[in-house]
Amino acid sequence: MSNARFEALGAGRFRVSGVLNAGTVTGLLKESRERFAGGTRLEIDLSAVAESDSAGLALLLEWLRMARHASQQIHFVNMPAQISALARISEVDDLLTAGGSGGALEVPPPADQEQPVTGKAQMA
Repeated sequence: MSNARFEALGAGRFRVSGVLNAGTVTGLLKESRERFAGGTRLEIDLSAVAESDSAGLALLLEWLRMARHASQQIHFVNMPAQISALARISEVDDLLTAGGSGGALEVPPPADQEQPVTGKAQMA
């Protein structure tokens, strides 16, 4: 099994290292939920990621969703070429570079939250 690490560097900064795949991202996600709590700005250094697949991209997108839900800014630095290429192919590269810093980034709320009905879709 491949290993991945999630290190807190202080002041909302974190470093991810190792291999991001289906076997490692679940543990990283669980660990990050506790460590992200309370901050307003998060910076994730990905320079030590040795390899990644679509599960790694999904992890970054989930971190974006979590940050937006908590009104946090999140920035990814030193994005590995594999993740950048997957993001570009999947047409989500703009989401990763926007990094939750505001503007046009629209990430839907968690599935367990009820969506308001508005406009023409509203039923009488």
